[in-house]
Amino acid sequence: MFTFAMQIENSMNTQEIIEILGEERAERILGFDKPAISKDRLYLPSGSFIDEVWKESNRTNQVLGSLAALHNHGRLAGTGYLSILPVDQGIEHTAGASFAPNPDYFDPENIVKLAIEGGCNAVASTYGVLASVSRKYAHKIPFVVKVNHNELMSYPNSYQQVMFGTIKDAWNMGAVAIGATIYFGSEDSRRQIVEIAEAFEYAHELGMATILWCYTRNDAFKKDGKDYHVASDLTSQANHIGVTIQADIIKQKMPENNGGFTAINFAKSHPKMYSELNSDHPIDLCRFQLANCYMGRVGLINSGGASSGDSDLGEAIETAMINKRAGGTGLILGRKAFQKDFQTGVELLQAVQDVYLNQEITIA
Repeated sequence: MFTFAMQIENSMNTQEIIEILGEERAERILGFDKPAISKDRLYLPSGSFIDEVWKESNRTNQVLGSLAALHNHGRLAGTGYLSILPVDQGIEHTAGASFAPNPDYFDPENIVKLAIEGGCNAVASTYGVLASVSRKYAHKIPFVVKVNHNELMSYPNSYQQVMFGTIKDAWNMGAVAIGATIYFGSEDSRRQIVEIAEAFEYAHELGMATILWCYTRNDAFKKDGKDYHVASDLTSQANHIGVTIQADIIKQKMPENNGGFTAINFAKSHPKMYSELNSDHPIDLCRFQLANCYMGRVGLINSGGASSGDSDLGEAIETAMINKRAGGTGLILGRKAFQKDFQTGVELLQAVQDVYLNQEITIA
């Protein structure tokens, strides 16, 4: 049996992580010790998180079992943290653009193999990808079926997520969870909210867990040369709506700035959101996202972002450190891994997991 002690022994140590990031970059994350929101207010990831937090909810025994399946697989099994490989970019970003860097991933089996070899808790992909290999792999790694997409073949492009299959299909495939995206702020967002709320309700009835990609989309969210799609206040409110429709896990982009509500002058805000509950430090920006996930009752996983080439390893490790120190539940990282050769992708996924296995990297 692969024990937790073996996981720790086989992972990168703190000094190796610092060497990858560089002293100054690492110190900014590891040395931060004065968060705006105290960790004492949070529900933090642990091996007993489902027993301690979810047992008080309305989730059924079957849903709790599905959440346990996610949390008890891969290198992070039993830690409370999640490492998920998401590959839905064949629809979201076109298959050619996504898989040209490594054409092996046109073959769905290689996607699942990467998640397994990489030690992930789960693989998240489209109906077609997971259906094509479900009998071979659904019992070997938890499946998360992404049920809706924004495809780019409709011209001009619009911010619409549409369903690509049924929740029952995902259940029949052996999935333990479904994933969905809502583009909060878009003209189509209210339709998406209703549609996904209904989908999540049915998924829970069938015993599956639910993961929501809480993304913001509106051309007006860019103002004076600044992109507020990744603002802490906007993304956090998207999270808060996501947990309201009973997402069990929230996927969100790492925040890069703040003050979107005040800059764009819409919705409502309070000065204390910016002066007392947040700051310009990335851990605070991320922790405010977590606070809007019911103070961590619903886990927050941040996305790994696009592939930047040689800097991917450092970027992925830094994102994981920010998420972990903020109180988040893990990372959902795709392009940085699958747009490289197989072994490099495996090593990158496991480097991210090493951050969560490292007991010296603690909650701020």
